[in-house]
Amino acid sequence: QLQLVESGGGLVQPGGSLRLSCAASGFTLNYYAIGWFRQAPGKEREGVSYISISDSRTYYADSVKGRFTVSRDNAKNTVNLQMSSLKPEDTAVYYCAATRRIFWSRTSALTGTYDYWGQGTQVTVSS
Repeated sequence: QLQLVESGGGLVQPGGSLRLSCAASGFTLNYYAIGWFRQAPGKEREGVSYISISDSRTYYADSVKGRFTVSRDNAKNTVNLQMSSLKPEDTAVYYCAATRRIFWSRTSALTGTYDYWGQGTQVTVSS
């Protein structure tokens, strides 16, 4: 059974950092493009970041560009989202998702269809 599990969420003060991890079981993540998404209460789900299958392309939402970095750890079969300079508006449940589709633009990568989703991890930024 193909499964994604996010970890690393928690409570952090504004300006702090967190690293989220997306781990896979049942398949190898480096054969999949990975998207990170988030959903805050009462808001639509938002695409945050994307890394292509070959790692040649990464995309970020304007709201996180320069603060978030996505990367792979193939040895651990994980994709990580390093988040720094966190703001209260970053508070949300964060999800990772995987697909074999190829997205050629930031818009399509952050809004497109993904085949496998994790259960999410809560990130709360508050003093």
